[in-house]
Amino acid sequence: MDPDLSTLDDRLDAAGVDAYCLDAASTEPNQLYLSGFDAPDPFFTAYALTAPDGTGELAVLVSGLEYGRAKKESRADAVARLADYDYHERVGEYGEREGTARTYAAFLADLGVESALVPDRFPVGVADGLREAGVGVGVDGDDVVESVRAVKTDEEVEHVRRAQEANEAALRAAEELIAGAGVADDGTLTHEGEPLTSERVSEEIEVTLLRHGCALDETIVAGGADAADPHDRGSGPLSADEAIVIDVFPRDKASKYHSDMTRTFLKGEPSDEIRDRYDLTEEALEAALAAVEPGATGADVHAAACDVYEAAGHPTLRSDPTTETGYIHSTGHGVGLAVHERPGLNPRGGALEPGHVITVEPGLYDPAVGGVRIEDIVVVTEDGYENLTDYPVELVVG
Repeated sequence: MDPDLSTLDDRLDAAGVDAYCLDAASTEPNQLYLSGFDAPDPFFTAYALTAPDGTGELAVLVSGLEYGRAKKESRADAVARLADYDYHERVGEYGEREGTARTYAAFLADLGVESALVPDRFPVGVADGLREAGVGVGVDGDDVVESVRAVKTDEEVEHVRRAQEANEAALRAAEELIAGAGVADDGTLTHEGEPLTSERVSEEIEVTLLRHGCALDETIVAGGADAADPHDRGSGPLSADEAIVIDVFPRDKASKYHSDMTRTFLKGEPSDEIRDRYDLTEEALEAALAAVEPGATGADVHAAACDVYEAAGHPTLRSDPTTETGYIHSTGHGVGLAVHERPGLNPRGGALEPGHVITVEPGLYDPAVGGVRIEDIVVVTEDGYENLTDYPVELVVG
């Protein structure tokens, strides 16, 4: 997949600079997206508008260890080794910081680059070193590459779709574990004679994802009061008659693209309060989804969810910015090479475009009741959206 970098070209032209540079490992999504190269250690990438015909040239500077693989796997027009620019000699003479900067400056000089934009989180020591070596360095505060990444190609949408299919298999395994659990006299859920814990359910999710070619560092399986904190990972035994929020956000190991989905399950009998909150959250989900279309803003989608909750008497951060209960987060976010990326569905969210892949995830939280959240992942289309989620919305299991 070769990305459309015309927006990046325009940004460089507007800034009056020659190139856009990154110094990061491929765990930084912009680096992986721009270079197309998956490497665990930082390497230097330059996208330069210095070709005679005015088109961009992508070049990467890597260690000798990664040179052969970068030539085969990256999308770079040119691949160079640190040794080609006497990196070790420069570091030996000038020290790590200045030697690295001089190496990068020589690499840029061969590309005809005299000035460059870098993202906000570009290493400050490298930026200062490049400036000292005579390269003009400006900061791209708008993160133009993330904006480019936000609009997915059909191929990228398929990457997310495959991750979502694995996600649903993992969530199904978790649901079946909870549905099949026994209930001890004290209300604790049990599995094979032992308390069923958040950790055991998380393990089932992770194992299932691995079998489907995905992985994740952590997930959320939070019951009772733990679920009242939207990002509490959950721990310890789970109980009957309490809402259990399960939020899974895996990364496909082949494509590196993520998915994200949340369901809330309950084994037993829900209280009237939990049932009302669940039904209201499903209504907020449907209202927010109905607001998703090209030209609508992330703020519009967020407002649709807030309208539902506020009409029912629940506080939101819109109605009370200091509230610690009720609807206490935004309505969603973009998903791709990062699990949280542009666009945002929040009061500042800008216009949605076809190709944006976003989550829609309203929820209600109160330590006295627990938490409820429902999350789908959708792609914005020319006339609305396509829901990539094919998983039922049901509270009671078993």
